[in-house]
Amino acid sequence: MSTAASAAFVKLADYLVRCRRLAASLPMQEDAVDYWSGVGFTLDRHRLVAPMDEVSEILSVPAYTRVPGVMPWMKGVANVRGRLMTIMDLSRFLGRASELQERRRRLLVLDQHDLYTGVIVDEVQGMQHFPLDAYRPVPTAEYEDLGPYLRGGYLRDGELWSVFSLTRLAQDPRFMQAARTG
Repeated sequence: MSTAASAAFVKLADYLVRCRRLAASLPMQEDAVDYWSGVGFTLDRHRLVAPMDEVSEILSVPAYTRVPGVMPWMKGVANVRGRLMTIMDLSRFLGRASELQERRRRLLVLDQHDLYTGVIVDEVQGMQHFPLDAYRPVPTAEYEDLGPYLRGGYLRDGELWSVFSLTRLAQDPRFMQAARTG
């Protein structure tokens, strides 16, 4: 080996020793964790989360016009930026009554295909992120009327956040039939 090649090899070996010494103080590499994200909300003290792709926006409950001859859970129709939106009260649809004043409650907007509706919930908890391995099936029998709309849940800090599907709600014939019969 030539003197120049030998000097280069010694220099590279020195770099290796210095890099290993300095790397000891760096934090250990951790495995990346995949997360599921949704919009957290409460309804009758239940912590729920709606999939991100099912909520197009979150609003305060807008002024609306009542519609005669509809079920009590259909609050009315509102003009939201030039589009007519039906306003539905999720608590009332499920046969419950919210303890909160309507002006303090929030609206999750579902805008899919020809359906543009706002669903009133008690509170919005913002975006929630859960590690995928925190997923648990939810015993829907424990959730009474919520059961048909749940798609499992995520456990965080000992508390279960159930995944509430607005799409499943919209597919329920009872939800889509807001007119009173009889």
